[in-house]
Amino acid sequence: MTTPTVPISATPPDALLFVAPGCPHCATVLQGLNQLAGQKLIGKLTVVNVAEHPELAAEYRVRAAPWLRLGPFTLTGVHSPAELRLWAEWANGEEGTAHYIEHLLTQGGYKQAAAFIDADTQRLKPLLAIVADPGAKLEVRLGVNALLESHTNTKALQNLLPQLAELSRHADHRVRADACHLLGLTGSAAARTHLEARLSDANEEVREIAEEAMQVLKKHNATTQ
Repeated sequence: MTTPTVPISATPPDALLFVAPGCPHCATVLQGLNQLAGQKLIGKLTVVNVAEHPELAAEYRVRAAPWLRLGPFTLTGVHSPAELRLWAEWANGEEGTAHYIEHLLTQGGYKQAAAFIDADTQRLKPLLAIVADPGAKLEVRLGVNALLESHTNTKALQNLLPQLAELSRHADHRVRADACHLLGLTGSAAARTHLEARLSDANEEVREIAEEAMQVLKKHNATTQ
């Protein structure tokens, strides 16, 4: 995903930073957060020394410092002031959710990404921005599809049917194929019309996936009647 300039959040996120004695990167992160606090780009800044408060470190499952909770995001390791500013600006928007999931998947953090989504399934919707990006990294596209697949036949995925229907008409065949696959997993009879339209798609892969999705949908509807 690209990194455009985004508007500053109307509600600056709070920040919780865990630091440790001898940590080579903690001072850099703390300095960046202090700059954001001075610019009123973050709200309350709380700094915890893990050596002095191991019980808090255990509560938040902190395994290494610096460890930062910035709004809904958990970030580990060193981050420049510019990076911290972006995460602060993204803290309350759908775009930020997509960037955060991309960040986690790039680092191999699928379980953390899944837990983040499961905590609020409305966070599934921003993932469609990645589905719609044929230039996204392969591991990110695969991870996002897996996250969406984990909500097969749920209301959360069904709520995305209008957006998936639109993506099934995308100019790029890879996006159309992924959208068809996900439409079949919604378990919604309303997805059938959109899948039927792709059975005559110009791309063979899209046609095959649309047919497979139709069968998945048909099987699900048969078992729920």
